Amino acid sequence: MISAGRALSVEVCTDERAFGELAGEWERLFRACPSATPFQSHAWLHSWWLSYGSPGRLRLVLVRRGGELVAVAPLMRKYRPLPALVAIGGTITDFCDVLLDEAAAGECTSALADALGELARTALIDFREVRPGSALERVYRCWRGPRHRMRDSLCLELPAVPMDELVGRLPTSRARRIRNKVNQLARLGVEWRVVRHDETEAALGRLLELHRLQWQDRKVSPEHMRPRFLEHLVRSAVSMARSGEAAVTEFVLEGSVVAVKLNLLSGGLAGLYMYGFHPQLRERKVDVATMLLCASADLASDGGHRVFSLLRGDEPYKYRWCPETVVNERLLLARRRTAPLLAAAVGEAAARRRAKKVLRGKSGPPDQE
Repeated sequence: MISAGRALSVEVCTDERAFGELAGEWERLFRACPSATPFQSHAWLHSWWLSYGSPGRLRLVLVRRGGELVAVAPLMRKYRPLPALVAIGGTITDFCDVLLDEAAAGECTSALADALGELARTALIDFREVRPGSALERVYRCWRGPRHRMRDSLCLELPAVPMDELVGRLPTSRARRIRNKVNQLARLGVEWRVVRHDETEAALGRLLELHRLQWQDRKVSPEHMRPRFLEHLVRSAVSMARSGEAAVTEFVLEGSVVAVKLNLLSGGLAGLYMYGFHPQLRERKVDVATMLLCASADLASDGGHRVFSLLRGDEPYKYRWCPETVVNERLLLARRRTAPLLAAAVGEAAARRRAKKVLRGKSGPPDQE
């Protein structure tokens, strides 16, 4: 236990069982952090750890004030290619961040930065996929040591408004085409509903089966087909649906479930995380993207969210909705002793970027310094 003054205390938790027991106070903190996304919920991160974590690697930095949890940095230790502490969540997590209680943000930000500074004496602190406006940006601003920020994945976002308003933002000819597609859904008799939380597990099983059919004979992320991913998705989303942080929607045509989607939710953001649909929808000329957006827009606007995120990726179908482009960042934090690790990480990232430019035959925008 490291004292941080003014009734603040900092602990680095390495006990996996203790991680599970933090659920209640973690969720209170999650709701007290305005910038938190669904990927910072205890249900998502603890479930991810159960499926993907390595024994002995857990490093949860916990800041308490008067015994109450006011800040968390969910980290794990890595040794390759460099000694580093990275955010829990891995590549299936679209946004990584720390949690800060807004009511105590000033003092707990400093305490969290000091605790991370101690850890950074022997390992690089490396946060990928940090969304603009994150709580971690506060820590970055007050960091006393070498630091660097780089561009990471691109995300596309829409306002969380009803479908009519989304369509109203579009150019006239495109809006007309979208309205025709919406009307076609009604003519075909496609209906959808958010399943009850006690139906979530079965619905997610159908989602992944439809996802497999959707991508049959085409390239698909192999991780989505692995049992550990299904176990994580079911374990996390069932709990999140119960607390209002997830919603699974089923689409029915002629009495059969033909598509299922999963939205992840937090106070300010609703994200479309994953979906699956039966290939027969293509044969029936159903515009699946419009169908998914219709249901997701209603969900996001009814829930009072500010942003409807299409999450990572710049697939062409997303651009028809005139989204705002938002770029995640990679934030690197070090101390003087670990500055060479930071330099090595920056150099490796630059080399990867140059290689991608050569392969794609085009240049990308420069990193932010």
